[in-house]
Amino acid sequence: MRRFLTILAALAALSALAATSPALADPVAPEQAFEFSARALDAETIEATYRIRKGYYLYRGKLGFGIDPESASLGTAELPPGEQYKDEFFGESEIYRGTLRILIPVSAPEGVTQLSLTGNSQGCWDGGICYPPMAQYASLDLNAPAAVGVLDRSLSAPAGTGGTTQRQLAPESSLVGDESGRVAGLLRDASFALVLTSFFGFGLLLAFTPCVFPMIPILSGIIVGQGQRITRGRAFVLSLAYVLGMAVTYALAGVAAGLSGTMLTAALQNVWVLGSFAVVFVLLSLSMFGFYELQLPSSVQSRLSSTASHQKGGSLGGVTVMGVLSALIVGPCVAAPLAGALLYIAQTGDGVLGGFALFAMGLGMGAPLLLVGVGTRSMLPRVGPWMEGVKKTFGVMLLAVAVWMLTPVVPAAATMLAWTALLVFSGIFLHALDPLPHNARGWQRFWKGAGVVMLLSGAAMLIGTLAGSRDPLQPLAVLRTEAGAPSAQVQFERVDSIAQLDARLATAGRPVMLDFYADWCVSCKEMERFTFSDPAVVARMGRMLLLKADVTANNDDHKALLQRFNLFGPPGIIFFDPNGREVEHIRVVGFMRAGPFGEILDAVLR
Repeated sequence: MRRFLTILAALAALSALAATSPALADPVAPEQAFEFSARALDAETIEATYRIRKGYYLYRGKLGFGIDPESASLGTAELPPGEQYKDEFFGESEIYRGTLRILIPVSAPEGVTQLSLTGNSQGCWDGGICYPPMAQYASLDLNAPAAVGVLDRSLSAPAGTGGTTQRQLAPESSLVGDESGRVAGLLRDASFALVLTSFFGFGLLLAFTPCVFPMIPILSGIIVGQGQRITRGRAFVLSLAYVLGMAVTYALAGVAAGLSGTMLTAALQNVWVLGSFAVVFVLLSLSMFGFYELQLPSSVQSRLSSTASHQKGGSLGGVTVMGVLSALIVGPCVAAPLAGALLYIAQTGDGVLGGFALFAMGLGMGAPLLLVGVGTRSMLPRVGPWMEGVKKTFGVMLLAVAVWMLTPVVPAAATMLAWTALLVFSGIFLHALDPLPHNARGWQRFWKGAGVVMLLSGAAMLIGTLAGSRDPLQPLAVLRTEAGAPSAQVQFERVDSIAQLDARLATAGRPVMLDFYADWCVSCKEMERFTFSDPAVVARMGRMLLLKADVTANNDDHKALLQRFNLFGPPGIIFFDPNGREVEHIRVVGFMRAGPFGEILDAVLR
């Protein structure tokens, strides 16, 4: 563990040094150093944007713009004041760093709406290389202005600048926009310390999503499985090993995904991998029920006796491996912070900063787990009958995790029957069918009541399964009358390849929503259950063509579809206008509640 932490500290120091010393890295291509884009704010105004990579800069005096076709014309670009800089190539100069946004008046003849903006620029790398002048291009549609906030042109320039400046106010809805793109911009523009702090905060927020919940019984089961002999300090060390294994895996797998464009976790979502992991949890739970005791063979134990004093209360290596597997298999869904980091790595090739950002995010996700691990130890009763009850409780939780893991890869009916068996047998073990003694204590009555509830729930699950229900949360919904059944529902058309998508977009004639989905994606199912079922959302979606790309199989066509939109996995939602063009700067990555999602749909339908 000490060596592991030492290596991490060394890598952190190297990354911080690289972030402040451009000479330690090789220069990138000019298109990567100076990313150019543009959009029409209205029929008379264009906003051109340069996203300048850290360690690079553009010359203010070298910026210029052209427009095509020639029948259109541009006014004078509103350049903000730059930073004074003594340059070895051009002497005293004015330069730009970070993100540069420029307003350009445009005039086009009636009927001309499709334009091509040319951005001419020249920039340099702080490491000592100056790029030649270059031209970059962006297509514009004056009939489809971007959904942005109001621009305030009333501010005067600071004294001595001799120019004008502008300020972009907050958008009308902060939810409108590509959140993963904004996260990628944070990585590009922010300092190393701010990046780590921000991603740690992102991780804390993600810790309370359904993708992370299964890790709670896993870690708790590890602590409880050690018995009363484990100390609080040892519980913290084991929890830390689990969290570090999880965080390092997020970082390494994320860098690999960003550089290759393919998520490793998606490849692991198959019946063999998930089935093997589920078997591990079943074996762990059976040991907690007392069917057998997990221990090494006596011959191996004798060989390790000399180091036993250093490994009391569990193996750090084994717990770390469990953290690695949990990160890869239990939580494969893509959220906006993860997507933003992967997008940044893919666009810049900067795996160092992206990897440390993902590591910080993993630590944030794991911080509550540290509290869970230590808290689990604190809740353990003294040695006695109570301890056996606690172990069996966590044994049931591990069985529930095993069933949950198999849900995406086994038939829904089999999953329902598994939940039925778990509920019924748990109720029986809680003496739901046994009579209470006349002098029964309060806790005896409480646990019997809990057993009865579980037994009845299992019976309802069985009845619903036999009646055709495939929803564990509403097993008896199929028994409702048609009048009582929910009416709010949406219908998607399935597309499985880029060719199918392009063919459907060509004949859409109305706004299009493309939803990326997978059976193993928890957040995708959250969107279906809580967002797509909302009546107000259904009404808006009814005005759109709804397409679904089910990438559960993760074949080559699915990977190509994801890569076309710079997505690394579901959930992700892309929008298109009636002409089949993607609506820029508006997409949804990760779960979103019905209210904010409705605002996104309103922006697309304008």
